[in-house]
Amino acid sequence: MRILHILSQKPDFTGSGKYVQEMILQGRARGHEPFLVAGVSAGFSMPPDLIEPARCRLVRFDGHDLDFPVMGMSDVMPYPSTVCSSLTRLQLVEYRAAFRRVVASAVSDFRPDVIHSNHLWMVTAETREAAPHIPLVTTCHGSCLRQHRLCPDLGRSLREALRRIDRIIALFGQQKREIVDLLDVDPDRVDVVSGGYNELCFFSGDDPADTGTVRLLYAGKLDSSKGVPWLLRSLRRVEGNWHLHLVGGGSGTERDLCLRLAAEHGDRVTVHGVLSHRELGALMRESDIFVLPSFFEGLPLVLLEAMACGCRIVTTDLPGSRELFGDSPPPMVRMVELPPLETVDRPFKADEPLLELRLSQALRDAVADVTGGVEPDRDYVRRVTEPFGWRGIFARVEGVYESARNLQEKA
Repeated sequence: MRILHILSQKPDFTGSGKYVQEMILQGRARGHEPFLVAGVSAGFSMPPDLIEPARCRLVRFDGHDLDFPVMGMSDVMPYPSTVCSSLTRLQLVEYRAAFRRVVASAVSDFRPDVIHSNHLWMVTAETREAAPHIPLVTTCHGSCLRQHRLCPDLGRSLREALRRIDRIIALFGQQKREIVDLLDVDPDRVDVVSGGYNELCFFSGDDPADTGTVRLLYAGKLDSSKGVPWLLRSLRRVEGNWHLHLVGGGSGTERDLCLRLAAEHGDRVTVHGVLSHRELGALMRESDIFVLPSFFEGLPLVLLEAMACGCRIVTTDLPGSRELFGDSPPPMVRMVELPPLETVDRPFKADEPLLELRLSQALRDAVADVTGGVEPDRDYVRRVTEPFGWRGIFARVEGVYESARNLQEKA
């Protein structure tokens, strides 16, 4: 099968970029032929082991195809980016026209059997218009639903095209319900297929050596919506010997705030920047507790990656986390209750003291488990992580491709 993959951002090691990389690699292993359209910054180079240059078309930002920095699906990206809500009317027209032109070129040259796009947003709408008769599957990663709330007028203008997607993939059950409500589509056209994790990078090893210090780890964007400032402030209330590893990138004032708060802890915090999957997996195997204090997530697969490496988990009780762990996980998973938020990813200012109290208590309890020798429940880890290997996930995605092709044949 010839599969055209569409991504509005670069295929990197985070979020939807990581997902697209795995779709390409797993598809090739199953005998499918991939082609990629992606939006990238001016200096981006495609990973040579991902896809050859003749098999991709790139929309380059920063003064090439488009004059502004790449538009991120989140308002804060781990690299310089443009916020969607700040685009002018002319920039929106240019953005959509550039992707429609490149998608149409790729369709003409590659002649795909199916198109797999990512995000229920502008590029997918333009893909549907550019290729109305080719089976189209779109994966929702959650950030696109947030853009529909942040840019409601633009979102409404896209809905007619988005309703004509043949099959939509939601990462978990509540996300499916949100998609059905937003687009008013038949629930039977929305398949729930989670993302996965790479078992070759994320696996348990020998227990880390006892250094007398509890090793905490965060991996993700350095910004407030991920709860990083909240984490760093909460650690002021956590006694004992602990050390936090911060992994990830950011930009602008959000990154600067995180780095300033990290510096206040002196040598108790190490800032690593962005790591490859293999590097992150190795660091997870050396860590005791993985912390994800995010205010907004789709399905946070980084929690599975950390758990597969032997980490205990402290995370917020977002729907995606509950989807992974259930409402009553064992003590190795501590879920911090969030109050109602002011926006989709920001708490009310008045609730910040309560949030710090809750997170610091969860961290203290997790640290006490480590120092007290309470071992992670390995049977639970195996039950939770086994269904999320990429090979099995892609086999389910293949079934969605076939359903989309059957719908087009009947049309």
